Amino acid sequence: MPPMRRLAATALLTTGLALPAQAEMTPEERTAFREEVRAYLLENPEVLVEAMDALQARENEAAASRDLQMLADNKAAIFESTDDWVGGNPEGDVVLVEFMDYRCGYCRKAYSEVEELVKSDGNIRFVVKEFPILGEASLMSSQFAIAVRQIHGDAAYKAVHDALIELRGEPTVETLTRLAQDLGHEPQPILDRMNAPEVMAVIQANHALADTMEISGTPTFVLKSMMLRGYVPLESMRQIVAEVRAEG
Repeated sequence: MPPMRRLAATALLTTGLALPAQAEMTPEERTAFREEVRAYLLENPEVLVEAMDALQARENEAAASRDLQMLADNKAAIFESTDDWVGGNPEGDVVLVEFMDYRCGYCRKAYSEVEELVKSDGNIRFVVKEFPILGEASLMSSQFAIAVRQIHGDAAYKAVHDALIELRGEPTVETLTRLAQDLGHEPQPILDRMNAPEVMAVIQANHALADTMEISGTPTFVLKSMMLRGYVPLESMRQIVAEVRAEG
């Protein structure tokens, strides 16, 4: 390999396309060097793929490290807030937290699979974070669900949660009124509480936590040592739970 081309190859592989000691080159040498870099890349395009793979790996490692630190710094707010509904096995050895939005298509897709995961495993503590981000319909749904929990308790919340995640129409006042009646609740106290400070405080706290955790979409799942941003198929989720459990 000619000396200039060997220098170009070394620069590409060791400094990520930085041109070494250009200040010490003459204009002619700089032009020649750049031409050799271009020629090398055209002859060896796989180098760019290798460089991008290495860069992606470093970025993934940095993101995972950042996630671990955020999880450690916000452990109590994520896993132990009394404002969140807890299902599954309250004493489970793995805690699975979901930031969810009732109007999110992928949350709806994940719903039945998360239910199956928690039920079939039997040792998962499942925590729901109300995180409405898709507009007024999402906000109304969360306000209604939280109001039901604050007035009628966890069992009533679970029934409303299931109904809202499967609701196909818009969560209007009329729709929510019928839903409350269908579940055996007096609608007006729930509707009146939807805008209460106690309800809005739950939503605001979850939004603030999500901002801190760099969570911007739903569903986002949080476990002991990782965050899963987006829908995860059931079998993959089972494998992840097994890995977390093996960590102890």
